[in-house]
Amino acid sequence: MESQARGGTRWRRFGLVMVPSVAATAAIGIALAQGALAASFAVSGQQFKVSADRLVGEGFVQYGSVVDPSGKNEQPVSISAFDSADITNLCQSVVIPGIPVIGDVTLQLGAGSDPDNPVRAENLFIDIAQLDASEAVFSNVDIGVSVDSTTKGPDPTGDTLPGSFAQQADEVELRNIEQTAWATSAGSFRLTDFSLDLSLGRNECF
Repeated sequence: MESQARGGTRWRRFGLVMVPSVAATAAIGIALAQGALAASFAVSGQQFKVSADRLVGEGFVQYGSVVDPSGKNEQPVSISAFDSADITNLCQSVVIPGIPVIGDVTLQLGAGSDPDNPVRAENLFIDIAQLDASEAVFSNVDIGVSVDSTTKGPDPTGDTLPGSFAQQADEVELRNIEQTAWATSAGSFRLTDFSLDLSLGRNECF
């Protein structure tokens, strides 16, 4: 019984610490869902996971770059950028590891569950470490374009090597996406059917 009481006290203390940050995150999420804010997701040097049933992007460009998420170690990434994208059944998760007493905690965001009302992103950039999809369809694709000569999608950003490899397309459709990323940014993100879940353990999107 005494052990349970201590555990309860620790949970209350944990709640007092976490509630303000979760409330702030929820408020930001609601603002994003209403299209009120630009969005940028990066988790203090950690990778996070993203899954989606479908992404349809207009104005696509992809190229290599490096990021230094921890400020100590550069990581190679593939940057995928879209003028705009519609995303169905989006899930984004990050694990906060090793909290004393509590252990691992997972923060998971969900949106766009209705295929007729997907998530909408404008000027979207994703720093990808790994990507799997069951199908990828490109329209009017150019493969092997110089990164400084691309004409489709947003202008490349970040550390790119002049003349290095890039590809571009008028439109791309990806299905059953599972990706690990270092960062995501967008000029605007409209999250429909938004949900936020904080849970014990590792409950990632995949």
